[in-house]
Amino acid sequence: MSDSCRISRRAFAGGVLVLPLAQTSGFAQGFAGLGMSGDGFTAVVPGKALAFPADHGPHPDFRIEWWYVTANLRDSSGAAYGAQWTLFRQAMHPGAQQEGWANQQIWMGHAAVTRADTHRFSETFARGGVGQAGVETSPFRAWIDAWQMRGLEGMRDDVIAPLALNASGADFACALQLDADHALVLQGEGGYSRKSDRGQASYYYSQPYFKATGSIAIDDGPVQVAGLAWMDREWSSQPLASDQKGWDWLALHFDSGEKLMLFRLRQRNGDNFISGKWFSSDGKSRQITSRDLAMTPKEFSAIEGRRIPTSWDIAIPDMTLAISCAPLNANSWMGTSFPYWEGPISFGGSHSGIGYLEMTGY
Repeated sequence: MSDSCRISRRAFAGGVLVLPLAQTSGFAQGFAGLGMSGDGFTAVVPGKALAFPADHGPHPDFRIEWWYVTANLRDSSGAAYGAQWTLFRQAMHPGAQQEGWANQQIWMGHAAVTRADTHRFSETFARGGVGQAGVETSPFRAWIDAWQMRGLEGMRDDVIAPLALNASGADFACALQLDADHALVLQGEGGYSRKSDRGQASYYYSQPYFKATGSIAIDDGPVQVAGLAWMDREWSSQPLASDQKGWDWLALHFDSGEKLMLFRLRQRNGDNFISGKWFSSDGKSRQITSRDLAMTPKEFSAIEGRRIPTSWDIAIPDMTLAISCAPLNANSWMGTSFPYWEGPISFGGSHSGIGYLEMTGY
């Protein structure tokens, strides 16, 4: 299997529901043909104003999108946990939406919980058009089978809170309530997030200010947990260039209240595309570019025959920022249809805090 076939999360892979795609050349660039031309689908263009609640909902004329939550949590004893809840949508082909089983939308859910001594995950699929999965905006609800994320009474569209979410697998369960006192934030340039210097881009916004409470069950019943969570929303028709084989993505909560999102898209010639955004505790932001930032793998873990960089050094010299990130569990491997690494981390150095790391294409 090629590196690009292992792209997941933002380039999610569809497993058995899309095996016919394996016969096409586009499959070599990931499940949704992320490096292929977006002809026939709606293009991502700069200058578009995002609008809510409409953009909390699906965009079926774009090839791919996701609703993505990660949470860094602790129980009453101080033990650390991580939780992930993700819903993906992919259009198999452009054009008018078909009814029932002829509908061209494929949905996939990923959920996981992580502790220092274990990582549990589950994956589920659904076909669009039959009510098994979808997203509604008023009231807000995103679901696939019994997993759901829904707006609670008093939910504000500019904050996308409060929310309740749940998911479970054969050996775990997670139920969280998310609330926030800051408005959601626009990534990139007003929500237009560049992914290369050749025009690839997505629409991208986040809610990095969630506070989470709830429970996680692993083997021996539910444990009450609380902490911080981060939601990403992104959609595109061609988010990758054909020579980009995977990415390294971080969402960081600083103890001082700031937030930082970073990603490195790895290009085959080694000339990687790096971008990110810094959000201060009062909501002000600063765009981070390749010129500002160094992302350096520090330690590697051997997982499923792969060499995965599970510890990182991050430096932004003109912000006097130099941190080292370490995983809660180095074996946070999502052994899904197209596997990837995703799990909670902590960091220290010039600044300290917690966050999430995702790595694809290894």
